[in-house]
Amino acid sequence: MIDQYGRKIEYVRISLTDRCNLRCQYCMPECGIEKISHDDILSLEEVLHVVKLLADCGIRKVRLTGGEPLLRRGIVDLIREIKAIENIEQIFLTTNGVLLSNMADDLINAGVNGFNISLDTLNEKTFEKITRRNLFKKVFESIQKLIDSGVEIKLNCVPIAGVNEEDILKIVELARDNFIKVRFIELMPIGCAVDFKGIPIGEVKSKIESIYGKLISHSAFIIPNYQGPAKYFTLNGFKGQIGFIDAIDHKFCNSCNRIRLTANGFLKLCLNSNAGLDIKSLLRSNADDQKIFEAIKQAIYNKPKEHHFNVECRMQNAKLNFNAMYQIGG
Repeated sequence: MIDQYGRKIEYVRISLTDRCNLRCQYCMPECGIEKISHDDILSLEEVLHVVKLLADCGIRKVRLTGGEPLLRRGIVDLIREIKAIENIEQIFLTTNGVLLSNMADDLINAGVNGFNISLDTLNEKTFEKITRRNLFKKVFESIQKLIDSGVEIKLNCVPIAGVNEEDILKIVELARDNFIKVRFIELMPIGCAVDFKGIPIGEVKSKIESIYGKLISHSAFIIPNYQGPAKYFTLNGFKGQIGFIDAIDHKFCNSCNRIRLTANGFLKLCLNSNAGLDIKSLLRSNADDQKIFEAIKQAIYNKPKEHHFNVECRMQNAKLNFNAMYQIGG
């Protein structure tokens, strides 16, 4: 599917739930959230229905996320059914890793091609401070199990001033002896995150190079047809790669190939926009597949040209009540 700006849209991120078993300070209030009611969340059958229609529109890559997607009952069967859809070539999972160790084998056997795991620190006390939960050992156990399995792993770290800057180099070290990708992601000014100050990616790079030497760009780390926003590098003596995503300072909007489906059935076209399509209402109004298909095509065609995340718009975004990441899908 080609949008009005000539971008090929072939990737959907699907939030299966707004619920999470952590309470990360920059993502979710300490008291938790007002959960979306069961009736307002897409059923797994509805999710599957939408993916089939999206595949007909040209979607080839699916990422399941949340909240925490592993809290959603039936996720293993859903993955197996999505993987069986004609034209769906890859399926990935983004998780906090708490429940992953016990589920990893079933998820891989169902067809998951790779995992993204949030990891902002290797310090148990800092982890508990950030997440408000004492669950670091469970997360690291999951990471070790995936490393042993040989499946593709990306560890996502959000560098935040006054929170985890002392942990950056320790996380980089994980890529020295393991064939994994360690990625540093710029803090997005959404929801609770507006109260924190992200560390600029340029500073992160300088910190890494001051210890490990020059970061070396390597195009071999780019997967054909699925070029995402991360720019990958290697370091001398490292088996793994180091990636950086700085969507605010270095926009990749002109090559953005993704859309998002929220847990309550809204097709969101851009992270920094409320534009999109209420697919749930179409599904539940008994609209036929052709009508829904045409509505999806029209929505994708009208995908916004670019985001407008910057310092000036942070408070404006908060006032406009843009959904938090746990609602949109990380």
